[in-house]
Amino acid sequence: MLLAFHGFGQSGSDFEPLADVLVKEYTIYSFDLFYHGKSYWNELDTPMTKAFWKDFIHDFIRTHHIENFSLCGFSLGGKFVLATLEAHPERIEKVMLLAPDGIKTNAWYSLATYPVLFKNYFKSMIVKPHRFFNLINLVKKAGLVEKGILKFASSQMNTRKKRRRVYYAWVVFKELSFSMKKIGGLINHHKIDMHMFLGTHDKIITEKGMRNLLRYVQDYQLHIAESGHNKLIEKVAEHLKNTK
Repeated sequence: MLLAFHGFGQSGSDFEPLADVLVKEYTIYSFDLFYHGKSYWNELDTPMTKAFWKDFIHDFIRTHHIENFSLCGFSLGGKFVLATLEAHPERIEKVMLLAPDGIKTNAWYSLATYPVLFKNYFKSMIVKPHRFFNLINLVKKAGLVEKGILKFASSQMNTRKKRRRVYYAWVVFKELSFSMKKIGGLINHHKIDMHMFLGTHDKIITEKGMRNLLRYVQDYQLHIAESGHNKLIEKVAEHLKNTK
C-alpha cells in the first residue's frame, strides 16, 4: 500500500506518471489535499492540527483494512508525509520524498504565520493582487530572492482562485512543522527505507536545505535528477522505470 500526497496547486491525479510505473508493486491511494482537487476544509482560517491528521490517517487505514504502508510526497505533500510518519511510524515501511516541503522552511510558506496585521494584509492580496506584485517587484529589485523562486511564487498568484488557495493553504497547514532530529530518529528506530529525489535545477527545494533532515538519518538513498521543481514527478517516474 502506498499513500501519495501531491504538491501545491496539483491534485491526486498528478501522480499518474509515477503510478503507471509502480502499479505492479503497490496499491496506490493518491489524495487530494485540502483546497486542492475535490477536497475542501470547512473551517476556513482554523489551522489543521497534527492530532486531526493522526486521527484522519488512522480512520483511513482502518476503513481500508491497511496494516503497514509506504508514503510518497512531492513538494507540499512532503509535509503530509512527515505528519503521517510522525503519527504512525510503526506502520511505515518506505518513504519517498520528492523535493519535499517541511524540511527547510521556505519564506513563501511562512508568511501566514507572521503577526495578525501582516496576515490580514496578505489576505487582502486575494482581491487586491497589485499588493502582491508590488511586493514581488520590491524583493526582485533588492535581489533578496532568486528569480526562479519569484517566478514560481508569481505563477501561483496570477488568478483570484489561486491567490485564495495560497492564502488558505498557508493558514490551514501552518501547524505542520517538525523537528528534523525527531523525524530522523523515528526513521532510524523503525528502520524505514528512505529515498529522497531532488532536481538539479530546483530553486525551491535544494540539496543544501535537505541536509537539515539527512544529517540525522543513518541510512538513506539520495537521487538527483536533471530537472526543475515542477517536472520532478515525471523525472522520478522515468528513473524508476529505467532501474526496474
